[in-house]
Amino acid sequence: MNQSKPDRLFVTALARGLELLRAFRRGERYLGNGEFASRTGLPKATVNRLTHTLTRLGYLEYQAELGKYCLGAGVLALGYAYLSGLSLREKARPLLAELAAETESSVVLGAREQLHMVCLEICQGHPLFRLNLDVGVRVPHGLTALGRAHLCGMPAAQRDDWLQRYRAESSLPDWAQTEASIRQALRDYQEYGFCYSLGQWNPEVYAVGVPLSVPDGSGSLALSLSGPVFNMHKERLVGELGPRLLALRDRLQGSIGSGR
Repeated sequence: MNQSKPDRLFVTALARGLELLRAFRRGERYLGNGEFASRTGLPKATVNRLTHTLTRLGYLEYQAELGKYCLGAGVLALGYAYLSGLSLREKARPLLAELAAETESSVVLGAREQLHMVCLEICQGHPLFRLNLDVGVRVPHGLTALGRAHLCGMPAAQRDDWLQRYRAESSLPDWAQTEASIRQALRDYQEYGFCYSLGQWNPEVYAVGVPLSVPDGSGSLALSLSGPVFNMHKERLVGELGPRLLALRDRLQGSIGSGR
């Protein structure tokens, strides 16, 4: 956790507890206090108090036979409350599925979560290729078309603040190259209305992304369309798929505004 400016309203204890919950990686079931301490940088004594508190509140469950913790049902309840309150997701699902089938691609709706994007909805349309994602899975922000599109939709001052934080907290080995690719995405967005990622996150996947502004309080989201390199190339992304994703975004925003 890196706070660039002192914030008297910031509750450090709460932030540390949430960092423990975020320490779980995809496919992991159990973590011990030592692993929590290693991943968060917190002292073991602090981790002991936090895991005890989170267990009492139902956000962690302690497995005595392993001496480790797993996520509790309280986390699922929070996630379900978020998804069930996101009316846009229900409206988006059939539109995403239609575009995915017509273009033989994977179409994703996502939102920012710290230095990642989290998938809110995904529709797979290629008969042989499936993006290895599901609802709730996080992907890197700066390396993906989904994350870059989210950045393109930010006001300039907010985006610059975010990039400073990303630079300070990112574990990417070559930040200069990542930042250069983000700056290029911003220029592409100015030219085309969308941005793309040509294998930077996954060398076998090309993708295009657009920001999505939601007036219902859901915040700033993004859409991406991804596919295997054998079915995608830059010319197709720019000439066909980017414009189609833009049309989906505009159609979705129109349905929100009209209440349909």
